[in-house]
Amino acid sequence: MAVEEVVLKDEQAGSEAHVLAGYGFNCYSFQVQHAGRSTELLWAQPSFASGKQRASASGIPLLFPFAGRIGKAAYVYEGKKYELEAGDGIGNGIHGFVLGVPWRVIEQTGNKVVGEYHAGRDNPAVLKRWPADFRIRVSYELRRDTLRSRIAIDNPGEGLLPFWFGTHPYFRVPPLGGDNAAGCIVRVPAGDRWPLENMLPTGKTETGGVAAQLASGMPFSETKLDDVFGGLMFAAGECHTAIEDPATHRAIEMTFGPEFTACVVYNPPHREAICIEPYTAVPDAFVLEGRGIAAGLRVLRHGESFQGQIDIAVVPVE
Repeated sequence: MAVEEVVLKDEQAGSEAHVLAGYGFNCYSFQVQHAGRSTELLWAQPSFASGKQRASASGIPLLFPFAGRIGKAAYVYEGKKYELEAGDGIGNGIHGFVLGVPWRVIEQTGNKVVGEYHAGRDNPAVLKRWPADFRIRVSYELRRDTLRSRIAIDNPGEGLLPFWFGTHPYFRVPPLGGDNAAGCIVRVPAGDRWPLENMLPTGKTETGGVAAQLASGMPFSETKLDDVFGGLMFAAGECHTAIEDPATHRAIEMTFGPEFTACVVYNPPHREAICIEPYTAVPDAFVLEGRGIAAGLRVLRHGESFQGQIDIAVVPVE
């Protein structure tokens, strides 16, 4: 059975995006016109659209109601213990419940699509592993060479809904069809790094080092990362991250607002891409908050909602 796919187009600009509504609402392809031809900005496995590849390893996976890891695949909230599935190979829960599952398309035009996943409606069994029901809506809209995503999360249930949300985009390196990956520059305006043990934050932070390198611009050839960064810097309410290609004088720029408080930067082993992942909280947030460490965990009461926005665009580099 084919996986439901939605194709978005901006006919005037010649840009195009492909969203697998039937597989986690993953936007796995974003193409723009560059140097007279269509150029892919995202990395995905060639057969990803079949729905048979790892859901978190291509395109733009959506991570909810938690992003990153929860230690030992278990957590305690409001005095109750919840068990998760261990999914990272070392015994931790990872990346939430909405990866690789069908979402419902609730709105669609030529250049925009909105998808929804409601746990209580789409998979009530999830509610045994999370403190409250949740509903998430994500939209993708093409505006010339910009792919805009809006995220809306609400609590349709009666209990408290704790959560953190993140995305996991795989950006091609080099971008825009260049041929010198080593010469590309990765920029993430981070102020500090959260050291990890067994891929979980220790609760400490450190300044300088890799965080400072990323903030000033780190050559892709020097990146070997699977790290959590905080202290993000915002200009006029936006955090600007980028992969710059001096050869083409262009960059893939991703911007997001202050509702995203952390960012994971990850090199997949094939090194054909780099992931810059905005999170609304630091991984393992339940444990950190329980220790009195502000990690960004959000809690919605019945009827309350959260909104965020992420833009991916092609911009010139001087």
